[in-house]
Amino acid sequence: MLRRPRTAVLGALACLVGLALTGLLAHLVPGAQLRDSASLNGFALLDRPRLDPLLTHVAHLADPDVYAVMAAALVLVGLVQNRRQVAAAVAVVAVAAPGTTELLKPLVTHARPAEWLGDSQISSNSWPSGHATAAMTIALCAVLIAPAALRPLAAVGGSLFALAVSFSILVQHWHFPSDVVGGYFVAATWGLLAVAALRRWPEPVRRPVAVRGSAAPALAVLALVAIVAAAVALERPRALAHYLADRPSFALAAAAIVALAGILAGALTYSSRG
Repeated sequence: MLRRPRTAVLGALACLVGLALTGLLAHLVPGAQLRDSASLNGFALLDRPRLDPLLTHVAHLADPDVYAVMAAALVLVGLVQNRRQVAAAVAVVAVAAPGTTELLKPLVTHARPAEWLGDSQISSNSWPSGHATAAMTIALCAVLIAPAALRPLAAVGGSLFALAVSFSILVQHWHFPSDVVGGYFVAATWGLLAVAALRRWPEPVRRPVAVRGSAAPALAVLALVAIVAAAVALERPRALAHYLADRPSFALAAAAIVALAGILAGALTYSSRG
């Protein structure tokens, strides 16, 4: 059962294994590095001058100052709901996840030059991505702090936020896709450890702020996203199909990042039921 602390700990260990494998592939396996570079090139080719202001704005939503405000707001929500242990867990995750990423960067610094980037090479200490870590941490903390009825909506909204930030930094080639995946695994590791701690030491029964809801809002958001994606795809279906077919590494990386974001947020939503 996902309600047992042991299961959440195992999930955190699985995320650590995923983090280690991602790092090894990104830094030590030439073939994986080539795929990483090729997939980033697919993202970078989507960049357009008119999109730069929007992409930059979205990417900066995961800057340290903005992140601190969002994390503090989530902790405050928990306190207002009279859920002190959850608020404390969110505070720990909000500090520990980006802190872990910042500790890892200098430890695994490794140049990964890509010829097509020319003089705009990505920094050698870009793994894991701090922006991706921050965005996914906010997404997972929102799931933790949300009342049970609203967790599916928080998971969808949080995943979309994390993906928006991640795709923005990829299109502007600030990071490789492996950097984003690494950041996601760091955030998920701490999120699942928080779930394990909350299961091991549950909160005393209090009267929380009553919130009614269901999975319907989350399904509505998913439906809206599907409609928008379909509209974009149908506008120029052949161009989109050719773009994906010509860049399989990009298609695979984009699909993997979307799937990972959804899986991690969904897993935390399910494991934090109670």
